[in-house]
Amino acid sequence: MPTTPLHTISLLVRNKPGVLVRISLVFSRRGYNIESLVVSPGFAGSSNLDGYEAEPGEFSRMTITCSGDPQTLEQIIKQLEKLIDVVHAIDHTGQAVIESEIALLKIQAAMNSRTEILQVAENFKAKVVDYGVESLILRVAGESDKIDAFVGLLKPYGIVELVRSGKILMARGLGTT
Repeated sequence: MPTTPLHTISLLVRNKPGVLVRISLVFSRRGYNIESLVVSPGFAGSSNLDGYEAEPGEFSRMTITCSGDPQTLEQIIKQLEKLIDVVHAIDHTGQAVIESEIALLKIQAAMNSRTEILQVAENFKAKVVDYGVESLILRVAGESDKIDAFVGLLKPYGIVELVRSGKILMARGLGTT
């Protein structure tokens, strides 16, 4: 079964109640699954708003990772841009971007296996954020592929818990995200 490509969409939206629900409904109606969603206060530079000066907290930046048919995604983006509280929506698939994600992993770690786990962590520039008697909690940041590889290498040791932030990104250069 072929896998559908992942798409990363960024949205600049007005920070108002109900905006997230309306956006998720656009995806839902088209049968698109949202893989990850990150929302944070956003800064709208003057290039985004034709010189309009935004008040702090007036806008939020959403980064949505989803998979599905590219033609359907094109329709979704057009529908998103029609929503009153959406300033702009951009599909960054195939564009030059800087992306990052963060993950916390709780690993079952007996004393005799810690050296190996810590060597893997060091190679991925992960940080130990908690030492327990029988466990370690590691924090790693980077591109999604890096996180996937890190998780894959630690699975044999026994991952007790895993939390991932979802992808954030920014367009390279002066292009708008």
